[in-house]
Amino acid sequence: MSATDIQYPETEEEIARLVTEAKASNLSIEVRGGGTRLGLGRPSQSASALSVAKLSGITNYDPSELVMAARAGTPLSEIEAALAANNQMLTFEPMDHRPLLGATGEPTIGGVFAANVSGPRRISAGAARDNLLGVRFVNGSGEIVKSGGRVMKNVTGLDLVKLMAGSWGTLGVMSEVTFKVLPRPETAATIVVSGLNDAEAAEAMAAALAMSVEVSGAAHLPESVIHKFAGGSLKGGPATVLRLEGLEPSVEVRSERLLAEMGRRGTASVLEGQASQDLWREIRDVAPFADGTMKPVWKVSVAPSAGHQLVAALRLKTGVDAFYDWQGGLVWLRMEADPEADLVRQYIKVLGGGHATLVRADAATRASVPVFEPQPKPLEALARRIKDQFDPAGLLNPGRMTAGM
Repeated sequence: MSATDIQYPETEEEIARLVTEAKASNLSIEVRGGGTRLGLGRPSQSASALSVAKLSGITNYDPSELVMAARAGTPLSEIEAALAANNQMLTFEPMDHRPLLGATGEPTIGGVFAANVSGPRRISAGAARDNLLGVRFVNGSGEIVKSGGRVMKNVTGLDLVKLMAGSWGTLGVMSEVTFKVLPRPETAATIVVSGLNDAEAAEAMAAALAMSVEVSGAAHLPESVIHKFAGGSLKGGPATVLRLEGLEPSVEVRSERLLAEMGRRGTASVLEGQASQDLWREIRDVAPFADGTMKPVWKVSVAPSAGHQLVAALRLKTGVDAFYDWQGGLVWLRMEADPEADLVRQYIKVLGGGHATLVRADAATRASVPVFEPQPKPLEALARRIKDQFDPAGLLNPGRMTAGM
């Protein structure tokens, strides 16, 4: 699809008109933000494209209220700059997919919520959807909907905000989002525990999260990837990293407590300042697998105690590299060749359940493999009913998440 095929509405009303015209002509629409995540999900099956990139600007922001509203096409960098000027931040630390996917463009705030993008701080701050307070969007019938302002037929009781977060443009074209923000921590420090294997690291992270030290990030970087973090400066083998944030005196006291506890498990040290910030950005953006290839990459969510078991089982069957975030509950897998979708999901089921998303693969693979976790039949039926209510003609991002929907 060429750039000339993409329409760039500048108002909510223009979006509604374009969707109405598409419905009348029975033309499907690929819904875009900044285009940075087009390589995630099933390949486009749409006849035209609509980008909200020109529907931009912060519409309401009072720092004292810790709430911001912005049009969906507002660049994420603009949001973060406005927050930084007031010493505030998005607590859920959204990942930048561009390095991993080899994408260009500018991430938008609407795209962040449409894909429910979250980073390492999710274990303490929740996901993007947990921070979304309100949303305006145009549904597949060309109607403008505001959360809390209009109850859609036959979806009474459904939380429109939660439904839109993570819907990948399949339910509506978001035009504006309202979300929580919080003060930026005064300082941060990262406790680095060196030399633990995957199982020992899972135990160490669980112990750290059980302490009253308010860990805001917990990840394990095995031997195979450690040289790809922090410019190769982390020595001593695998690294288990634990982040503490807050007021400087508080961080200092909590660091001492955590250092003493972790020192019983391995060699423990402290990473501070820019070095600590850079490390967590690399973890957030999956730096070791942002290698310029299209080797399949999975994002797997399981119980924190099961992550290392999943990786161990897969390594007996296929070529795979991995590291862990969210206390081990998020496993990033890079496969050496085939995505092995059936094998990955089989082991997840055996280990107690979870879900796997194929974040990176070539278009042919994404067309043939379920990119998002297949739903049990009752949930799939519910999803189809919701889709029918929001987008009865099936115009918006058809098949982006599930074949035939």
